[in-house]
Amino acid sequence: MKRNFLKISALLLAVSLASCKYQKNNTIDQNDVRTGDEYVYGVHPDSAARQTKIKYTAKPELEQRTTAIREKLFGAATAETTAPAAAVAAPAAADSAATK
Repeated sequence: MKRNFLKISALLLAVSLASCKYQKNNTIDQNDVRTGDEYVYGVHPDSAARQTKIKYTAKPELEQRTTAIREKLFGAATAETTAPAAAVAAPAAADSAATK
């Protein structure tokens, strides 16, 4: 048992040390063709880009489509899944206080 533990520990140590340099060589140096472009980077490195300031009009048909896709993937919504977290936590606290 102790021998297996030492082998597993040594293996985990080797993997953890090897993973420190995992992405070190997985990079590529390439020219940024949009260097200095205010539309992409904004006027200052700390400012928001101009493209993020665009506001789009809401389309209700997309909300219906999103809901249909969500129901297809995750099933129909129930009261527990759509209720705010505070409303769900409050009855649980009341139930635990009543059982004491």
